[in-house]
Amino acid sequence: MLSPQLQPFFKRLHVPRPDSHKGQNGKVMIIGGSELFHAASRWSLDIASCFVDMVFYASVPANNELMKEAKGNFWNGIVIKREDIEAYIEEADCVLIGPGMTRTSDTEQITNSLVTTYPDKKWVIDAGALQMINPNLLNSNMIMTPHPKELRMVAEKLDEQSLVQAEQLAEEPNLQLLVALSERLQAVTIVLKGQLDLVVGPALQIKIEGGNSGMTKGGTGDVLAGLIAGLASTNDLDVSAVVGAVVNKAAGDELYKTQGPFFNASMLIQQIPQTLWSLAQPLSQI
Repeated sequence: MLSPQLQPFFKRLHVPRPDSHKGQNGKVMIIGGSELFHAASRWSLDIASCFVDMVFYASVPANNELMKEAKGNFWNGIVIKREDIEAYIEEADCVLIGPGMTRTSDTEQITNSLVTTYPDKKWVIDAGALQMINPNLLNSNMIMTPHPKELRMVAEKLDEQSLVQAEQLAEEPNLQLLVALSERLQAVTIVLKGQLDLVVGPALQIKIEGGNSGMTKGGTGDVLAGLIAGLASTNDLDVSAVVGAVVNKAAGDELYKTQGPFFNASMLIQQIPQTLWSLAQPLSQI
């Protein structure tokens, strides 16, 4: 059962109309992966493809080859060449960058270059891209999805006060401190992941409880990033951030009922659409 505080976000959630057709329900561009973390972007791709009409994917050349080999099991998107990224960004409704990307100069260059070129596009900044981005490029069209250590990495590039606030947040979740950081980062929406998720942004301050020890597995953060990006293709950023964080935890809790802590990111992907629909359908206007 959703709390009264959360219900308005689910009421505003876009649900494809019965008379809609291909292309009206969102397109997402995902940029991620590396030779080391080749599976991370696949988790983001798989969950995003449940909520949009089309997923475009670009990665390092070596990881693209791995994705092509996996195409036998992934038929819900298009693997594109790095040189075609900008054309597909222009077509996409939202861009997710970072899952599986490593802390390299290449990650820094492509992240900062694309965000600078397309500052008005909806962005979800995650993982490696979040760790390497120039924080002065963040803005109110973006959602960032850090865990406490990544938040500290962003804050220390700003100033001493921001770094102190990030370190305090690592010790104790505090909405007011996170709001202050969001404002310092040009009103970016922040989903701070933890046992208690904090979601803040322009006129947004939400605490989200739930989750369990099964969600410590690698990949659950990539699932969350892909879910939020998929939702953001057809929803406002505040709805996408809150609904994504709520559903990710709730799906993990549903799995815990039958699996205990013994589930993985792929199982979470299978559970999320069912959990989202069970929460959204009673409030849906369709």
